Amino acid sequence: MELDSIECVSSSDGIDEEELHYHQISKVHSNGSSNTNSSVSSAISPATSVHELLECPVCTNSMYPPIHQCHNGHTLCSTCKSRVHNRCPTCRQELGDIRCLALEKVAESLELPCKYCSLGCPEIFPYYSKLKHELQCNFRPYNCPYAGSECSVVGDIPFLVAHLRDDHKVDMHTGCTFNHRYVKSNPREVENATWMLTVFNCFGQYFCLHFEAFQLGMAPVYMAFLRFMGDETEARNFSYSLEVGANSRKLIWEGTPRSIRDSHRKVRDSHDGLIIQRNMALFFSGGDRKELKLRVTGRIWKEQQNPDAGVCIPNLCN
Repeated sequence: MELDSIECVSSSDGIDEEELHYHQISKVHSNGSSNTNSSVSSAISPATSVHELLECPVCTNSMYPPIHQCHNGHTLCSTCKSRVHNRCPTCRQELGDIRCLALEKVAESLELPCKYCSLGCPEIFPYYSKLKHELQCNFRPYNCPYAGSECSVVGDIPFLVAHLRDDHKVDMHTGCTFNHRYVKSNPREVENATWMLTVFNCFGQYFCLHFEAFQLGMAPVYMAFLRFMGDETEARNFSYSLEVGANSRKLIWEGTPRSIRDSHRKVRDSHDGLIIQRNMALFFSGGDRKELKLRVTGRIWKEQQNPDAGVCIPNLCN
């Protein structure tokens, strides 16, 4: 479903046109190569030099046991061994099933910084614990949260905000309250559709508003939900509400925005948002129920801890 097949009319104020700087995520590769014997030379003492030896020459990722080597001592990771059809990528000799136990042992003694240290992570880990940390590191780049297509762009939040605005042409608004009207002719012909129509800037943070049409069992439904552009721990500091209704009836949803670490599909499949059955949505639309005219209003607030009462109180922005 194309993004322009649905009309979204918002009463929110537009975001100021200020320059958003791109923060490119740079990936540093070591280009040095070396011929080693089956035993690792004791003359290599700096951790950075040993780390270069632990870099697979094929995929350039760090190698973890089992580390394979050919008869001439050239090493590569177990994943790439199957890709090169049992031929050494350096000397083209047959690999066999020789493990470089010396290099595996050296790796056990290493302590290395997280690969996201340039993005702010201060942690240092034993070599074999480093990979597990990096999979969950709070400083790792975020995937693009755009829901209209599969986008492979990654980056930090300021970079992704600019990417959403400039490349995906997503609407940007400032403020913590919103009022959207979704208009679609022939809504019964729409079985599955995904839209991310708006990014909100409030409390110095960014939130993505999604609206989707899909089948819940045998029932066609619409779903609206909010995602937070940051980690899950930060997302818990905020709450939001969504409301839809007409003809003296309304549905209200309140919840905590999900982090963009969770894909929009994961959030949708967990039903963590305002779900409206299509018949109810058409009832709210009024008229002959042949056109979707759905008005969704909402607000975002920040939960603040009251030190005296020990409870959270909402902080509403103006």
